[in-house]
Amino acid sequence: MRNGNSARMPRTLLGIESSCDDTAAAVVRGRSVLSSVVAGQGGLHAAYGGVVPEIAARAHAETLDDVVRRALAEAGCGLADLDGVAVTAGPGLIGGVLAGVMTAKAIAAGTGLPLVGVNHLAGHALTPRLTDDLGYPYLMLLVSGGHCQFLVVHGPDAFDRLGGTIDDAPGEAFDKVARLLGLPQPGGPSVEAAARGGDPARFAFPRPLLDRPGCDLSFSGLKTAVLRERDRLVAAQRGLWRQDRADLCAGFQIAVRDVLAEKARRAIAIYLGSRPSAPALAVAGGVAANGPLRAALFSVADAAGLAFCAPPLALCTDNAAMIAYAGGELMALGRRDALDLAARPRWPLDTGAAPMLGHGRRGAKA
Repeated sequence: MRNGNSARMPRTLLGIESSCDDTAAAVVRGRSVLSSVVAGQGGLHAAYGGVVPEIAARAHAETLDDVVRRALAEAGCGLADLDGVAVTAGPGLIGGVLAGVMTAKAIAAGTGLPLVGVNHLAGHALTPRLTDDLGYPYLMLLVSGGHCQFLVVHGPDAFDRLGGTIDDAPGEAFDKVARLLGLPQPGGPSVEAAARGGDPARFAFPRPLLDRPGCDLSFSGLKTAVLRERDRLVAAQRGLWRQDRADLCAGFQIAVRDVLAEKARRAIAIYLGSRPSAPALAVAGGVAANGPLRAALFSVADAAGLAFCAPPLALCTDNAAMIAYAGGELMALGRRDALDLAARPRWPLDTGAAPMLGHGRRGAKA
């Protein structure tokens, strides 16, 4: 909506994200994040041991207006300063996605701003472009509560999936292990904190699918192994000691790390076969905040001669800055969506790949 030489200036987009349990809005100009506001719902779901879709959807609907106002205020701009509105249109919990899409439609209809629907996973996958201006094509490990995939990112709407989880995603497994051990949610930070005082070698947890070729992953059996060890300890000593929890967390975390590191080596070998000009491995998604995993992936990338990119922790978890940036890249390709933009509970990035088997917190794996 800006006049004059605005066509030669970086686009300024409002981003809206509401796919799970974080209500977020952000304003991004080019690669500059002018504001990023995230309203979490942890307190609303704590008593249930996980995200309740109906509660999440209602909270998004009640919070989105305020979050958008705060994002605009912190960016020091109004609607007239924007070039477009980008919104997560899927995949995710449908009630939350719908709340965000309807909010974005209302803003677009009232202002005449272009509307762009963004795949939530693409937002994560393009985050290294926002933070580090990483050049295409790069290898991405997208690892979160609902998804885990190795992707070659060729462009904002061009992805090749090399492998992914056939059952639980790592973040989902972290949450379930935390619940098994009586640790607070979200499980990722709780398990990582407990693991710092633990012995990772005490329990011989499996490394699923390492005996099979390829880049597919599985974490359901690892979660079950933790459950069995917990039950064995409780039966033997009539309870679970603090050190037991720490050791279980440490053993579980290092098993996840080892699996992802080895699968990353295999994915790198496939990726390098295409001879990228500036090879790089990036990681994004909520589980990318895990310190031991970051360190292991850096070592794997360095050994293979790849640059390594891990976004700041605030941009690993769900946020709207990544959605605004991805929307800007799509707009640069001429992408615009009409006001009949649909909310989608499932939306694979690599539409040519066969669907992954299994079910997780957000439905069948994309």
